[in-house]
Amino acid sequence: MLKKFIHILFLPCSEATLLMEKRNANSISPKEDWKLSMHLKICKWCRAYKEKLEILDDILKRKLSREEKIEINDSEIQSFKDRVAKNLDI
Repeated sequence: MLKKFIHILFLPCSEATLLMEKRNANSISPKEDWKLSMHLKICKWCRAYKEKLEILDDILKRKLSREEKIEINDSEIQSFKDRVAKNLDI
C-alpha cells in the first residue's frame, strides 16, 4: 500500500519512462533525475524497462559506431510497437 502511494505521489510509470528517454538524451534536470531515481527504487517494472532500454541503446551505438547504414521501414516500426503493446497488455 505504501509503495503504491509513494509510486503515485512521486512519479507515475508513464512519466518515468519518458524521463528515462530524456536522461539518455542528456536533457534531464536535477529534480527530474531525483524523482526518476526515487521511482526506480520502488518500481520493478520500470527498472526492467530501464535495463532493456540500456541494452537497445548499446546495440544501436555499436551499430552506428561501425558506420553501418540502418534502414528501418514503417512496417518494422509498427511491428515493434505492436509487440511492445502486446507484452505490456495495452
